[in-house]
Amino acid sequence: MLFALAPAALAALICACITWQSMPLLQRYALARPNARSSHKIPTPQGAGIAVIAATLLVAAAWTYGAIPLALIGSAVLIAMVGLVDDIRPLPVLLRLVLQAAAVAAVVFTAPESARIVPALPFALERGLILLAGIWFVNLVNFMDGLDLMTVAEVVPVTAVLGLLGWFGDLSPSAGLLAAALCGAMLGFAPFNRPVARVFLGDVGSLPIGLLLGWCLLELAWHGQPAAALLLPAYYLADSTITLLRRIVRREPFWSAHRTHFYQRATDNGFTVPRVIGEVFALNLVLALLAIVTVRAGSTTIIVASLVAGAVAVGFVLRRFSRTQAS
Repeated sequence: MLFALAPAALAALICACITWQSMPLLQRYALARPNARSSHKIPTPQGAGIAVIAATLLVAAAWTYGAIPLALIGSAVLIAMVGLVDDIRPLPVLLRLVLQAAAVAAVVFTAPESARIVPALPFALERGLILLAGIWFVNLVNFMDGLDLMTVAEVVPVTAVLGLLGWFGDLSPSAGLLAAALCGAMLGFAPFNRPVARVFLGDVGSLPIGLLLGWCLLELAWHGQPAAALLLPAYYLADSTITLLRRIVRREPFWSAHRTHFYQRATDNGFTVPRVIGEVFALNLVLALLAIVTVRAGSTTIIVASLVAGAVAVGFVLRRFSRTQAS
């Protein structure tokens, strides 16, 4: 268990210290002002994702003795820099997307050719689909970072399970340690982001978190556990993807700021922020348990049943969030 706990604890300490020290600077140069997408009412500093990413990469790189792919580290730094600039002075959408695609492509196309999810697919097609999925995952983590502690409630359960699977040998040690470090860093950030948040992650945090988390999930799928890799982020995938498709069908400018994600609609429908976060966290614990079941099952029937149960649990929470609460 030391495999996961020690790097997590160190990353939490480093992240908390950097966040604390950087607060005055973020207050001065990186204020997030309320807009159409915001759930906060007053200008709040953003950019604490610098601490999360720095702590994660420092601890993971040191603990794995350089086993983390350099392409992943470089891409995480690149995408964090893009987010940092965007936090201070918004960049054009197309430029952001191109740079994000370049970062994801560097990770996907430098992976070993032996790493496959569906060997029956042509190699180029599979990698192309992974690239598109990676770009979407990076962005959906950013889209879902719209409430105090929301990203903590999502990332901590997912990375905790990934760290545990790495300890048991169901995931590569490097991915398991990276997940443990990211889990710890998010816990170090959590006290500063609890309602009412004193600081936000910002794009400098949410974008590279999406990249690092996506790589860990991809590693899990490459290790023969695609069901677990799908279950762990199922709530984020469902909320973001359904919302995107609905906006496209309605011919709305889906790339612009909005408040139509299910978790955002929940706060408009009478849910308090702590209640939304609590329900998302509880759902993620259920999904984490189901993911572990699929890894240990060894039975197609149990895997399918777990996927169905996960879909039902996600659907139940989405339906609750979309309905007005009785006063």
